[in-house]
Amino acid sequence: MNKLGQTLTVKQDVAADAIPLSLYIHIPWCLKKCPYCDFNSHGLKSGNPLPEDAYINALLTDLDLEFQQSGQRPIHSIFIGGGTPSLFSAHAIADLLSGIQARCKLKSDVEITLEANPGTFEQARFSDYRALGINRLSIGIQSFNSDALKQLGRVHDGHDAIHAAEIAHRAGFDNFNLDLMFGLPGQSLQQAKADVKTAVRLGPAHISYYQLTLEPNTLFYVQPPILPDDDTIWTIQEQGQALLAEAGYQQYEISAYAQPEKKCQHNLNYWLFGDYIGIGAGAHGKVTTPDGIIRRSKVRHPNDYLRQAADDTLIQTESVIPRESQCLEFMMNALRLTKGFTTETLTQRTQMTLEAIQPRLKTALNQELINIDGKKIVPTRTGSLFLNDLLSIFM
Repeated sequence: MNKLGQTLTVKQDVAADAIPLSLYIHIPWCLKKCPYCDFNSHGLKSGNPLPEDAYINALLTDLDLEFQQSGQRPIHSIFIGGGTPSLFSAHAIADLLSGIQARCKLKSDVEITLEANPGTFEQARFSDYRALGINRLSIGIQSFNSDALKQLGRVHDGHDAIHAAEIAHRAGFDNFNLDLMFGLPGQSLQQAKADVKTAVRLGPAHISYYQLTLEPNTLFYVQPPILPDDDTIWTIQEQGQALLAEAGYQQYEISAYAQPEKKCQHNLNYWLFGDYIGIGAGAHGKVTTPDGIIRRSKVRHPNDYLRQAADDTLIQTESVIPRESQCLEFMMNALRLTKGFTTETLTQRTQMTLEAIQPRLKTALNQELINIDGKKIVPTRTGSLFLNDLLSIFM
């Protein structure tokens, strides 16, 4: 029904044990910093070897503290991101995973994702990763057009991008994601459609399809490239989405498209305001405790992180998410999902009650930005297209 129901349940207390817990691991090094990237990543300096052993030890020291503070709940998913985690050897990843297994309870079907870039792909290494228990890859393709990749500052070309997907298949990965950007400098509709068609032909289980944005603290923000106009970008997005739908990729989030049963479980936990531990330089976490919903973060620079870990003085910044901010934070994530969320999830994962936010839900409903069907809240097509307008209601 498209009206506020009278039988919606209200739950006052947050039961942490019922909230899924994920683990995010940040490995901050890249071969080269891309001009559009605002993540905590650091280009490798020539002649400086990766401090693999020291960094793995630091991560496990970090995990010891974090897992104790999280209530030692089972780990629902693991995501090794960066940076470029695939710069680390299979031996280092093996030490990391064995250390995690020695400290944490893992669900039997735990999803373990490793981010990788085409410039780091080697058949033997990725076969080893698969043998260690990595069961999902996320590959930063961005485009298959070599000229576009050069403008984006990528270290790979179109051939490398295709080769990376082929190696993933040969290494035994039946579940991998391709990151694909649109709205690139000078990109035409035909070039954008060619990228989508190539991605589909390579048969990934999941495609992330999102627009290039110029973020502060990036070279592109200071020296912006010439991008397609808004009308062209809109057409590119619509036609790209149509191609993905025709190929059987279901859109389940604003920029996420998956084959049946291949949604990213780790990202779904983020979007549904689940809990997650964050370890590594600059990593962030959010954990529900009896004292409230706590957000934690680590020092950003890897040298500082390694020094603190070696001195057994790892510092984390900690803050409580105020009750009055939790509704907006939840909505900023959950309203990205095309199928929305249940009212039970909202009340379980925040300290908000439905009674408290009913006036705002009614406003969104009256503006036709959401639908309410029983105990499910779903953004309308208009709500998804004008998400900022929808979110402003919950501020």
